[in-house]
Amino acid sequence: MPDVSAESDVFQSAGTGTTSMVFVTARSLPITSAARRKSATQGVLTQLRSLADAGWSTNVAAMFGDVNEPTVYQTGFAHDVDLAVVWEAPDSVGALHSVDAMVEAGWSELFDSTWEIGRREFAPVPTRRGRQGATPWAMFALWEWNDAWQSATPAERLEYDAECDVAFRFDVESGVSIAGRHRLDHQSRWHHLGIWEAPTFDHVTRGIAMHERVGDFKFTTSRHYIGRSVSADDYFKEC
Repeated sequence: MPDVSAESDVFQSAGTGTTSMVFVTARSLPITSAARRKSATQGVLTQLRSLADAGWSTNVAAMFGDVNEPTVYQTGFAHDVDLAVVWEAPDSVGALHSVDAMVEAGWSELFDSTWEIGRREFAPVPTRRGRQGATPWAMFALWEWNDAWQSATPAERLEYDAECDVAFRFDVESGVSIAGRHRLDHQSRWHHLGIWEAPTFDHVTRGIAMHERVGDFKFTTSRHYIGRSVSADDYFKEC
């Protein structure tokens, strides 16, 4: 599948690799049986640990080569879902199989979920301030090209990419790391997923304000989820 947006000063192609991401948004389901909940949480934790043990990225930080601790991102304070979770598989077949395995392990007992799967298209871009390991906040941006982009000329699209790079440079210079870009449109209404990792909530809001200032959203329709990271072990202990 050819890339639909070009490399830029900020983003570089991830090459011809097959690394594929699974992105989950989840709403908690009520389970009246304590035994069923315990079995499901133990199954999910075991499956997440098995992915990490196999070398898969099970949090955003691991996409930059940092500690690969299974992590969930709590989103219920701002959204109609309680969690966002992301992991990366070596290829799309592995990604698909991991969804089946997670459901069978007990995930569907705990959550009503939406699943997105996509190939890594652009490489991660660490903050230019120097990464200090995992950070407390992540933002997940699902987006699709709108009618204005479809009707734009190649020159207009290149100009748009240059304008957006102004905002992306601001992000990475301010302390935000961007976990590249993943391509979703072979199976989703969304075309891409972008993931930010940020040290504070304020970094996210200032970044969004800059993207609005440069007109980032004039060619896209998007949905954003902001989450605070917590280890999967700690989260599922409370379930």
